[in-house]
Amino acid sequence: MPKVVVIGAGIVGTSLADELTVRGCTDVTVLDRGPLFATGGSTSHAPGLVFQTNPSKTMTGFARYTVEKFSGLAHPDGWAFNTVGGLEVATTPERWADLHRKAGWAAAWGIEGRLLEPADCVRLHPLLDRDQILGGFHTPADGLAKAVRAAEAQAGQAISRGAQFRPHTEVLDIVHTGGRVSGVRTADGVVEADIVVCAAGFWGAEIAERVGLVLPLVPMAHQYARTGRIEALVGRNTQRSEAGLPILRHQDRDLYFREHVDRIGIGSYSHQPMPVDIATLMADSAGEPMPSMLPFTEDDFTPAWRAARTLIPALGDSKVEEAFNGIFSFTPDGFSIMGEHRDLSGFWVAEAVWVTHSAGVARATAEWILDGAPSVDVHECDLYRFEDVARSPRFVMQTSTQAFVEVYDIVHPYQFRTALRGLRTSPFYARQRELGAYFYEGGGWERPAWYEANAAVAQQLFDYGLACPPRDEWSARYWSPISIAEAHLTRERVAMYDMTPLTRYEVTGPDATAFLQAMTTNNVDKSVGSVTYTLLLDENGGIRSDITVARLAERRYQVAVNSPLDYDWLLRHAPDGVTIRDITGGTCGIGVWGPRARNMVQPLCADDLSHEAFKYFRARQTYLGAIPVTMLRVSYVGELGWEIYTSAEYGAALWDLLYDAGKPHGVVAAGRIAFNSLRIEKGYRLSGTDITTEHHPAAAGLQFAVRADKDFIGKAALDTAPRTLLRSIVFDDPAAVALGKEAVYVDDRCVGYTTSAGYSATVGRTIAYAWLPAHIAVGDTVVVDYRGTRHTAVVHADPVVDPDMARIRR
Repeated sequence: MPKVVVIGAGIVGTSLADELTVRGCTDVTVLDRGPLFATGGSTSHAPGLVFQTNPSKTMTGFARYTVEKFSGLAHPDGWAFNTVGGLEVATTPERWADLHRKAGWAAAWGIEGRLLEPADCVRLHPLLDRDQILGGFHTPADGLAKAVRAAEAQAGQAISRGAQFRPHTEVLDIVHTGGRVSGVRTADGVVEADIVVCAAGFWGAEIAERVGLVLPLVPMAHQYARTGRIEALVGRNTQRSEAGLPILRHQDRDLYFREHVDRIGIGSYSHQPMPVDIATLMADSAGEPMPSMLPFTEDDFTPAWRAARTLIPALGDSKVEEAFNGIFSFTPDGFSIMGEHRDLSGFWVAEAVWVTHSAGVARATAEWILDGAPSVDVHECDLYRFEDVARSPRFVMQTSTQAFVEVYDIVHPYQFRTALRGLRTSPFYARQRELGAYFYEGGGWERPAWYEANAAVAQQLFDYGLACPPRDEWSARYWSPISIAEAHLTRERVAMYDMTPLTRYEVTGPDATAFLQAMTTNNVDKSVGSVTYTLLLDENGGIRSDITVARLAERRYQVAVNSPLDYDWLLRHAPDGVTIRDITGGTCGIGVWGPRARNMVQPLCADDLSHEAFKYFRARQTYLGAIPVTMLRVSYVGELGWEIYTSAEYGAALWDLLYDAGKPHGVVAAGRIAFNSLRIEKGYRLSGTDITTEHHPAAAGLQFAVRADKDFIGKAALDTAPRTLLRSIVFDDPAAVALGKEAVYVDDRCVGYTTSAGYSATVGRTIAYAWLPAHIAVGDTVVVDYRGTRHTAVVHADPVVDPDMARIRR
C-alpha cells in the first residue's frame, strides 16, 4: 500500500483518510495549517444543509453516500447527522413546475421524495405562510450535517487504523523527483509520500499552481445570518438536538433556512457575487473567528431579509444577531474537481467539494487511488474535463461567478452561457451566420442548432403534411420546428453538418498500432483505409468513451473522440514510440449525408465514390476540386455519405464548393437538433450521456465492438449478463416530449431513467434512450414522467429506423 499525505483536515481530507484506511491503506498523514478539527476552512462554518437531489446522477450518489455514512458516525458531543428531512417550496408557477422535474430526478436516482400541496408543506413546517406557496417537494432522508463533528469522527476512525493528523503544519511545497511526487515540505522538514492529495478547499488552487496545475475554481463569499430568538420555536428543540423542522429552501428568492434551537439560520445567494482574493484573505478576515469568514455586508442582505420575513412571518419580531460572509469554492460548471496530475504522478486533487458530497467524493477518490478506477462515473468531476480555454483566468472567474448567480436558478438543459461566446468557431462560421444559424455552445465551440434560412422550406413541408406537433413552453425553449424539417430533408435529400467540433487526434509512431490495440476493444490493426468503431474502457470494464479509428497510413491514425478526457486517458498510457497530437483546431470537417449525397459529391472528385469502390467504414485521402481532403465513409445520422475533413485554411472554400454542388440536389445546412434526433433514430449512443463508466458494453448494446480474441484495458472485468440495458423507447402520443433524465415507471414503480431524447421526423414520435431492467422486453409499455405529466411509451428494437442499414450501404 502507498504512503499517503493528505493536505487539508476539513471534511474532505478527514473523509478521505477514513476511506483510505478502511481499505487497508493505513500509512496516511493528514496535514493542516489550522487547528483540529475546526481548521478555519469552509468546513468550520458550513451550515450543513444536505439536500441530496441533483440533476447529476453522480452528485446525487455522492450525497446519498454522505448521508448514509454520516448517519452512522458517533461523536461524544452528539449527532453528526440529523435526519430532519428537506423541504423545497415554490412561490411561482415556474418553480412549481421545476419541482416536478426535481421529483423526477429524485425518483430516477433512488431518492425518496414526494410533492406536497401547500397545506401539507405547512404541516411539515408550521412557520411557513400558507398563502405564499404553491406547493413543495419533501425528501425525508435529507437533513443537517454537523460538519466539524463528522470530520472529527471520521478522523478518529482513521487514527484507530494508523493514520496520523498534524495540525498547525502548513505545506510549503510539493517535493517531486523524475515526474513523481516524493513528499511535501513543511517548516519542520519533508514528509515523505508516494501519494499526495490536495484537499485544501479554497486554498487548493494555490497549492496546485506550485506543481503547474490549474484548478478552475474561485472562492466566493456567501452570506449566512442567525436571527434572535423566535417565539414560535421556544421549547421545540433542545440544545442537543438543535433542529426538528425540515431544512428549507426558498429558491425563488435564493434563500435557505435551518433551525439553531430557538433561532433561524438564513443563507442567501441573492447578493452579487463576491470573489475572494486569496492573496489578501488573511488581512481581509483578520477580525473574524477564522480565515474562511469575512465581515458581513449588511446592505447586501436587506432584500434577502425582507423575502425571508414574507415567507416566514415569525421572523417579523426578530432581527439578525449574528452574521458573516462565508467562503466556498465555485467552479465553471458547478461540479467538483477530482483526479491525478497527468504530468506529476502521485499528485491528486479532491477540490470544490461541499459537505453535501464530501464522503461520496472521498470514497470515489480512495477507490481511484487504490483500485485504478472509482466504482461510480466521475467524468463530470474529472480534473481534465476542461478545454484549454476553460482554464484561462478570465474564463474561470467569469463562469464561476455565473455559477454562483445560477446556483438556485431554474436552468434549462439547453440553456448556454451568453458571455465569453464566439471563442471557438469553425472556418464555416461566417457562412453559418449568413444562413441564420442559432448557436449552441459546447466545449467552447459555436455549434449551429438550426438555420433560419430553412424556415421557408420547413413551412412548405408542414403545409404538405410533415408532422410538427405542438410543444409546451419548457420544451420549446432553445428549439425550433425548423429542426424537424432539417432532419426530414436529411433523410429525403441531402444535408451538410459542421463536424469541426468533433475532437480529432493524430496518433503516429512505430508503436501506434500496438498502442491502439491495447487501448481499444475492437480490432484496429486492419488495412490502410479502414475505419473502426471501438470503445475505451476503464479498469472496471466501464465505457469511458466510444471512438472511431481511421488508419490513414501504416503508422498514422486519425482518432475521433468525445472530450478532453479521452486525450488525457490516451496520453497517460502512451509509450515512448507513440505521438498523440490534437489536430482539431487546425482542421475542419463537414458531414454530407442523405440519399443524394453521392450525386452531390461525385462530380467534385476524380476517384470512384461508388459503394463498390468506396465501402462503408473506409477512409480515403483525395481531392474535392483542388482541395485536399480526408473522406471517411461513416454516418452518425444513419444515411449515405461521408465525413469530409481538410486543413482549416481550406475550410471556407470547402463549404462553398459543397454547398454550390448541392444546390441542384436540394442541399440544406442542418444543425445539432436534427443531428441528435437522427442519431437516436439510428441507435447511436452519446458518450457521457447515454453511456458512462457505470455501463459495460453488453448492457449498452455495444458488444459488437468488443473482440474476445484480443487483450485490452478492462477486458477481465467485463460483465456479459447485465442487470440493466439501454433501450430505445417510442412515445405513443405524437406530442409527448422528453429532454433526458426523466424517471421511467412500470406499474407505478420507478424502474429506470431516460438519458437523451429527440423528436423523430421519420416516425412522427419522440424517441428516447432509457436504462431499464433487463427483464423489460421489446414491446413492453413503460411510463415516462415529464415534469409531472406522464406519457406512455413502448420499448422498441434498436435501432428504430432502418435496422438493416440499407440507407447507409447504398
